[in-house]
This record gives sequence, structure tokens and C-alpha cells, in this order.
Amino acid sequence: MSPTLASAPGSCCSSGVKHTGTPVGRIEDLGGIQTYISDPPTSATTQKVILFLSDIWGSLFINNQLIQDYFASCGYLVLGPDYFFGDAVPNHPPGRDLQTWLANVKKPAVDAFPAWLESVKAKYGTEKTKYCAVGYCFGAPFVMDLCSDGSVVAGALVHPTIIDESHFEKLEGPILLSCAEDDYLFPLASRRRAEDIMVGRKSTYYLQVFSGVKHGFAVRGDPDIEMERWAKEESARGVLQWFDRFTAL
Repeated sequence: MSPTLASAPGSCCSSGVKHTGTPVGRIEDLGGIQTYISDPPTSATTQKVILFLSDIWGSLFINNQLIQDYFASCGYLVLGPDYFFGDAVPNHPPGRDLQTWLANVKKPAVDAFPAWLESVKAKYGTEKTKYCAVGYCFGAPFVMDLCSDGSVVAGALVHPTIIDESHFEKLEGPILLSCAEDDYLFPLASRRRAEDIMVGRKSTYYLQVFSGVKHGFAVRGDPDIEMERWAKEESARGVLQWFDRFTAL
């Protein structure tokens, strides 16, 4: 079994600040999964697509909707599948055991994803379509797989979980890692080991680490705290610029 680099989601994944704003996307069924769809400006084409693979709060959580809307406003069609089928963390009753829930939802999410991806390609794919994928927390291994089989032109991981060495050993496409300095799920030793593997494979990668923030900062950071707000916004800008680089090629 490959050594673990990023552990499964923990207690830090179920806390944070709920943001305010008005989502502008819509929710439709794609491949049997309710999907948040945020369109680019009418002046843009839909030849650039971001697959938004969410944390355990789900793609329909307002914080994640607002991030998807930001990416869309910059010229991308953004698609965020609710692979928790309505059972994401915001819908949990108080005291629900996180690890028991994770054990029950992981396989259905993984099993449903291929059909969802095929539906995406059937509906939005053309010869010119370029796909990118960003995975927050739980979404990270989906992105690593997509970057290993050539499905996307670039990927990004943001405070990832459920990652092992084999993910990096199979990596083929460009990958960005947006990380918190203080993250016991993906600690310093794991980040360095991941980088060692990528260096050894001559991978195309970009590693950013934000001080003063913890796991979850890029989705549920406190906008009233300057350090957290800047890190959250800069992480999103970094992901966007990374994707811009490879969709322009």
C-alpha cells in the first residue's frame, strides 16, 4: 500500500465561516448528479471548462458557489457536481460522526463520477474544449486521477486530503498545490515528500504555501481577518492564473 501523504478529512474540515453573497449559477442534473453550473460572461466562449471538485461542504454550499462564480466571471464554464447527493456537511444534524459519514459517502462519489464526467463531455465537449480541474480537500484525489489519465490540461489541489505517494508517482499533467502552513492533514513532511517525487519525475508543478492560515482557509476562511481573506483570495487567483496558462496553449 502506498504511503499516505494527505490524510482523510478530519474535524478541521467541518468548521469555518459561512460567507455572504448572491450565487448567480444554476443547478441542473448531469449524469445523475445535481451540478452547480456557473456560466462565463456572454462575451466569452465555453471552450474553457473548470471541473470544481468540492470539499465535504459540497459544491452547493454558498462559499463554494461564490468561488465557482468567480472562476466563471473570468471566462470559464464551471461545473461542480454534488457527489454527496444532498448529504454534504451543511445538511448534517448536530453530532453526526464525520468518519462514519465519510466511510459511507466515499465509494458512491467515486462510483458516480465517471458517468458524470462523460455527461459533461457529451454536453459541453468540442474539439476545442480544454478542461481543468480543481479539488478542494475531498476533491483532491479526483483531480490527481484526471491529471494522470490526460483528461485535463491542468489541475490544482487546495488543502488536499486522501492523497498518497502513488498519486504523485502516476502524475502526468501540470499540477498546482495551494496549501496552508498549518495543516495536520497535509503536513510539512508530506508536502516535501510530494515535491521530491515531482522533482524526480520532472513534473510541471507550482507549490504555494500560505502562512498564518489552516486547512480549509481557501473555502471557509474568515473574511474579517486580513491574513485569511488575502490567502483565500490569492489562492483562487493562483488557481485561475495556473489554468489560464495552460488553456492558452
